[in-house]
Amino acid sequence: MTDTPARLLTLLSLLQTPREWPGSELAERLGVTARTIRRDIDRLRELGYPVEATRGAVGGYRLVAGAALPPLLLDDEEAVAIAVGLRAGAGHAVDGVEEASVRALAKLEQVLPSRLRYRVSALQHATTPLTRGDGPTVAPSTLTAIASAATGHEKLRFGYRAADGAGTRRLVEPYRLLATGRRWYLVAYDLERADWRTFRVDRITEPFPTGARFTPRELPVEAGEDNRKLLGISESQERAEEVDVTFEAPAGTIREKLPDWPAPEETGPDRCRLRMAAPGPQSGALEWLAARLATLGMPFTVHGPDALVACAAELGDRLTRAARRPGP
Repeated sequence: MTDTPARLLTLLSLLQTPREWPGSELAERLGVTARTIRRDIDRLRELGYPVEATRGAVGGYRLVAGAALPPLLLDDEEAVAIAVGLRAGAGHAVDGVEEASVRALAKLEQVLPSRLRYRVSALQHATTPLTRGDGPTVAPSTLTAIASAATGHEKLRFGYRAADGAGTRRLVEPYRLLATGRRWYLVAYDLERADWRTFRVDRITEPFPTGARFTPRELPVEAGEDNRKLLGISESQERAEEVDVTFEAPAGTIREKLPDWPAPEETGPDRCRLRMAAPGPQSGALEWLAARLATLGMPFTVHGPDALVACAAELGDRLTRAARRPGP
């Protein structure tokens, strides 16, 4: 291999595998001499890659941990695996890693070849994650579009659905994506309203970076304030309602029927109580939850939230009406 840049990239890719490479084997792989390999190793070190050499009959070269993270070279399978993993994590607000996951996904998808983007998308759509349903999910493509616009200081246009269902079109200067544990929010300067706004990302549709650049503005908040104050989110807005159900059945029986749900608490010989975070009332999940409880075949009582109580009552009335037979 006579092309030096291509040879260096291939050498770096080999060294990033968790093993030690003898110089003779590297030379054979790349079709060069052992002397050329030594020169290429020196070039990688000059570029900041910590390549360690060991002497002896079984000695060789390997890449070790350094003070900084060097660029990683990934093959197709590795790139697809990482992208799918980041998408799965980005679709839910995971405390501590959510913003970093979105930034990493935006960078990775920016350089993925089209053939790999298709594979990632196909695998993602064919996978159904098992989640607790304690917060609205957000499409990773929506998150990465917003993150890319915010990072590149690019004006963003999107549709937005308000709490009352009214739809509007917005043109904003995106400042930051923020996850609070249950929801994603976008902090942005709304150009048409000439003021800062906070948008729930699960209500954003068709985000479109316009290509027009902007100079970032300073947020009108004091340094050191936490994310809730920065967003103007009250604790009551983020406090999750709790599903609270009593079953006239042993906890072990309910656990077997609902293996992916939180473990119920034993409250008697043939009685248990299940508590878990409730899904949002506008997600349609409460109706599904009421139907799921009804199909267990066990007597139960719903204590909360009120929306789930109403769903269970309405479902019961509907099934009762359906079971009535007309008289002769």
